[in-house]
Amino acid sequence: MAQTTVSPKFQVVIPKEVRQQVPIFKGQRLGVIVKNGLITLVPDRPIAEMRGFLRGIPTEGVREKKDRM
Repeated sequence: MAQTTVSPKFQVVIPKEVRQQVPIFKGQRLGVIVKNGLITLVPDRPIAEMRGFLRGIPTEGVREKKDRM
């Protein structure tokens, strides 16, 4: 598991082995999500990059909004 240290200014460096596995780049913005004491960094991607990512998923058996809990 990769580790990093929090600086006196509360900054962290993303370890090289992690950067090589995840397509992030210098200056990219990351969303920060905190849940149950766990911090998750999520790369902010342009909406245009999302185009077509749901293509081909099955839509059969999807409930109507009124039928959801």
